[in-house]
Amino acid sequence: MLRIVVSVILCFCLSFLTIEVNAWPTQKSREDYEKQGHIIWEAKTDQRVMALTFDDGPDPIQTTAILNVLKQYGVKSTFFVLGRRVKQHPEVVKKIIAEGHEIANHTFSHTYFNARSTASFIRQEIERTQLAVYEVTGAKPTLFRPPGGNYNDRIINTAHLLGLKSVMWSWHQDTKDWTHPGVGKICDKVLKNAHNGDIVLFHDYVPGKTQTEQALETILPELQKKGFQLVTVSELIRISGNQQKVIHPDQRSKSKQVVK
Repeated sequence: MLRIVVSVILCFCLSFLTIEVNAWPTQKSREDYEKQGHIIWEAKTDQRVMALTFDDGPDPIQTTAILNVLKQYGVKSTFFVLGRRVKQHPEVVKKIIAEGHEIANHTFSHTYFNARSTASFIRQEIERTQLAVYEVTGAKPTLFRPPGGNYNDRIINTAHLLGLKSVMWSWHQDTKDWTHPGVGKICDKVLKNAHNGDIVLFHDYVPGKTQTEQALETILPELQKKGFQLVTVSELIRISGNQQKVIHPDQRSKSKQVVK
């Protein structure tokens, strides 16, 4: 009888643990994640700044071609790299860093995380890329972008515990360049929707022939004509953060007034 009771209790405990481990994570609203400071879609700033980001590289042909255009116009950007491609093309990663750009984490194998993805699997995908980048550059990324922009508490909290801030992109600035929509459509998407603090989504690796390089040759000078400074995501965050801390002259004068 005692064995039966013990067996029942063990089964109950195991079932409870299984439910806990496989429990589906919650997904809060964009506003909640922004208040936490764990995810950024775009920066709030009055300054004429934007950040261009590139996913899925590095690639010796496409990334190099994009780097050449960025260098031509003196633009710094953020590259969200795949760990497996970092290991395949370390020389391209070194070139990205040498030319003053930023490396960020985009998982090791571009797995689309979902509600069934465990924290240990998510952590492994992120940490393998952290290590791959560190082995090439001597530094680990501080920014993370989940493939497909998929997010929930488990994904974002795992990244946060690893010291990474999650970066999405402005919803009006998804160029969808990976679908080969045409150079004109890529240009229109960016130029007709350009706002202060935007984070623009491009790819520096797409299957087949990329249209991104050619689009950038139009986009970069046009944005600069509009007065935009194009910076890395970390610089965009720094600029917007410092701006929010600024005390305007009228506020300083009011703070000096003595309340009677």
